[in-house]
Amino acid sequence: MSYQRELKPGFESFDPLVLTEKTRKIVCSDDSRKYKDFYKVGVYGGIATGYTIGCNLRCYFCWVGPGRDHPEEYGELYSSSEVVKNLEDVAEKSGISKARISGGEPTLCKKHFLKVLEEIERSSVIDTFILETNGVLFGDDREYVKEISKFETLYVRVSLKSGEPEKWEENTGASKKFFELPYRALHHLWKENIDFHVAAMADPRNTSKKEMAGVYSRVAELSEPLAENIEWETIDMYPNTKKRLKALRKEL
Repeated sequence: MSYQRELKPGFESFDPLVLTEKTRKIVCSDDSRKYKDFYKVGVYGGIATGYTIGCNLRCYFCWVGPGRDHPEEYGELYSSSEVVKNLEDVAEKSGISKARISGGEPTLCKKHFLKVLEEIERSSVIDTFILETNGVLFGDDREYVKEISKFETLYVRVSLKSGEPEKWEENTGASKKFFELPYRALHHLWKENIDFHVAAMADPRNTSKKEMAGVYSRVAELSEPLAENIEWETIDMYPNTKKRLKALRKEL
């Protein structure tokens, strides 16, 4: 099975839904998923984090480790119960009550993810789960969004990688034909009354003011307050980001 690795010069764009299925075969197993570690980080005022393996985009500015591009080589399978227990242990030791899954796309293994949310809903330790997602699967499948709408502990952060189809392809490696999926995800979340906000790329090294204005306009079509509260992101030059830039022979 050919598998999409990190982007290289002259790369051919890919179908992120096909990459989703290929990645699922590597990192998902019934209600289990591959993880590498569990720990606390300081964002969101302190949050218990499960570092998972596997993503359906190949953003060149991504900070995560090589497990994104070589998921067969990293991580071990954890059931949903084991994941929540580990997150609770981290939260209790740290005196915090928020949790998230990072290091990959949390929505990738659907059965596993829904069971994690179900168990967190019953947790006496964790009162908030923050889902950080690229929105691809939620844009493709409104039923998936409906299924998560019942969870009161859930808060969603959707990260938009670009405001233009061509830049989406350049930034993520995914074909520009799929550019609309994250924006469609916003509409699905809105219609299902799920609490969320939008993050978007705004680094002047790779994002023009015109592109930022386009993102703002698209989000404002849904909600002006939602657009006014966009979390504008810049690129942090983590070691793995530098490696991906080098592999692509790209300079910022």
